[in-house]
Parts: sequence; C-alpha cells; structure tokens
Amino acid sequence: MDTTLVILAAGLGTRFGGGSEKQLATVGKHGEIMSDFSVYDAILGGFTKVVYVIKPDMEPMFTENIASKIKGAKAITAFQRMEDLPAGLSVPQGREKPWGTAHAMWAARHEVKEPFMVINADDYYGRSIYKAMNSFLRDEKNGNYDYAMGGYFLGNTVSEYGSVSRGICTLKDGFLVDVEEIKGIEKRPEGISYARGDIFHVLPDDTPVSMNAFAFKPSIFNEFERIFAHFLAENSRNLTAEIGMADIAKELIKRGAATMSVLPATDRWYGFTYKAEQEIVRKAVWDMIDQGIYPEKLF
Repeated sequence: MDTTLVILAAGLGTRFGGGSEKQLATVGKHGEIMSDFSVYDAILGGFTKVVYVIKPDMEPMFTENIASKIKGAKAITAFQRMEDLPAGLSVPQGREKPWGTAHAMWAARHEVKEPFMVINADDYYGRSIYKAMNSFLRDEKNGNYDYAMGGYFLGNTVSEYGSVSRGICTLKDGFLVDVEEIKGIEKRPEGISYARGDIFHVLPDDTPVSMNAFAFKPSIFNEFERIFAHFLAENSRNLTAEIGMADIAKELIKRGAATMSVLPATDRWYGFTYKAEQEIVRKAVWDMIDQGIYPEKLF
C-alpha cells in the first residue's frame, strides 16, 4: 500500500514577515528548508509520495529548487486557490485569501487517492511521528473513517519569543474527544499559562496539543465539502474566517462519523512562529546533523 505525505506550504506567515519566507527559510547546512527534513523523515518512515500544496505563483521556483531534489519518493505539487471551492459555492465579495489549513488540504484531492498524512511546511515534527502515522495508515483494521492525530506535549511546543495559539486536546482511551484552540499561551514564572480576563491559568507541560499533524483517508475530502459548505454559509460576512483540520476532526467526532486516534509524539517540536526563532531552529538542526541523526546533505 502506498502512503502520501501532504505538506501545506501556501501559508502567508504574517508574524514571520509575510509572503513565503516561513516555508523557504533555510535551516540545513546546504540550504535545506524545514520541509526537506520532514520529507527525509517521512521517507524513512515508509511514505512513498509527497504532495506540496503551494500558491500557484510559487510553482516554478518550488518545483526547481525543492520538489525536483527529492530522492526516494515521488514529489508533485498541488495549488491552493481561493476560487477552488466545492460545487455550488462562490467566493464572498471582499474575500482576499483562502480559508486555512483544511481548505489547503482539500486542494490536494486530485493528487491524493491513497491514505495520507498532512503537516505544515514550516514545522519540525521529529522522526518518530512519521513511522507511527505510516503504520496507522497501513493497518488494515483501520477503516475509511478511522483517522489519527499526532499528540504533542505542550511543553515541547511553546515559544521563547512570545505567545502562541495551541489546540488543547481532550482524550479518552487514546482517542480525541475535543480540541479547543487557546490563544495567548506563554511561558511565565508560574509555568506555561494563558489569561482569561485578569486571571492566568497554568497548563501542565504534558498537556496534549495538536500541531496540525494528521493521518486521513481520502474519505476526508468528501467530508470537507459537506462541512465547508455549512461553514461558508455561517461565515459569509466574516472575510477573515478560516477552517482548520482540527475543526473538521471536531465536527466528525461530534457527529460520531469518524474516530481520531491520538498517536503520542514525544519528540521536540520546532516552528517559526516568530522570525527570531529561525536561528534557534537552525542551531537545533545543525546539532542533530553533528550527532549523526541527519546526513550533512539530505538529498
């Protein structure tokens, strides 16, 4: 059975500086970007194809400099376009950008006919999650509506440079029950916490969080169409509303239409929420290269 890694690389990266800087920021010793390390780990984990979801104007540069260099898996691109919507829907007047990670994932539907894992291009997830996701996707006892999510420890995902938003997860018997996005999470003297009014609430370091690492079957594309139609109707006047993969998962779990196993991800997560973090990530990657975890040149 083939499995695919879908990489969402069309984000705007506002806090990092805008444009495509986050997706193309170099962290390796030979100009590798963050997603190169994800692809390398995914191939080791058993994935056989990579689909990059990008903006159309990124295609020539991305194909030449990123996708064409991949060895060990087929690499292709798909495009997230604001006007690419389910049949019968149209772009609300005044809307200026696409609808978030779930819409980006849906943009890969023409290229993905097999079980797949989806991640953000500008995040480092660690090696173990790819093997776990690939095993889950290849397990024949898991049906077309059995999905999975990588569950990271909150303490391994916070920033030294400011507050972050995280999907705080509620689990039962290893399955996702609910996920709530909490904004303004930051390190404070009393611990990792967020404010509600004038009160700070401390969260344990081992609180499970979603970092947008999911395992889906192609059935998710049909579910997206149904859920997105309802979302668009409710948010027709909200020109900045977005729908994430966790929102799709929540709706399916609420309806009892799908299960979402939570696969423990104990590796340190790295990301580019703030531009100042690029040097921290680069140092971490170079240290892993020096330790022999990665070769000096990936591909």
